Amino acid sequence: MLQAGGIKKRYGSVEVLKGVDISVNRGEIVSIVGSSGAGKSTLLHILGTLDKPDAGYIRLNETDLTTKNDKQLAAFRNRYIGFVFQFHHLLPEFTALENVCIPGWIADRPKEEVEKKAAELLAHLGLSNRADNKPAALSGGEQQRVAVARALINDPQIVFADEPSGNLDSANAQELHALFFQLRKDFNQTFLIVTHNEDLARMSDRLVHMKDGLIS
Repeated sequence: MLQAGGIKKRYGSVEVLKGVDISVNRGEIVSIVGSSGAGKSTLLHILGTLDKPDAGYIRLNETDLTTKNDKQLAAFRNRYIGFVFQFHHLLPEFTALENVCIPGWIADRPKEEVEKKAAELLAHLGLSNRADNKPAALSGGEQQRVAVARALINDPQIVFADEPSGNLDSANAQELHALFFQLRKDFNQTFLIVTHNEDLARMSDRLVHMKDGLIS
């Protein structure tokens, strides 16, 4: 489903990615592991079209993403890609429900349809009673589940997660890990995860090791 090859990226004199090849199948949970500075997050951001490679190709379901301009990439990203980050990036002035709705509203989907889907996702994640709370009133684990619901609102083809449990305690991290696998079971959701968490990495269908800008 996701195929990328020859991905290179340089920042100034530092060659961060040196020709990375990677593929992910539909419904697969793949974890990328490696030491800090190995290029994991840079690769994830490029695969998710948040950054552009200096060389190489990226295809998602046969759509060549390296040929699209910034406006086209933004629209494609909103519709087909979900993101979960270490820091939840919830907007503090909006409720949990509204935060989940935002990508759907950006996609110009009907307001009522988006709100109904957001409420269903929050219920699925055990947060129905927190829908009207703003992020400051939520625990760290609850905020991250809201972020997961937001990532799913447009039924993405793949979710990219960058250190998703890095800001959580061990109990909430374990709960989040179990949630990813439940979502794969319930929705056949595909995940590509960058993590330092060895427990999550071992649970994945496949481990990809990065070292010095290459997959080893």
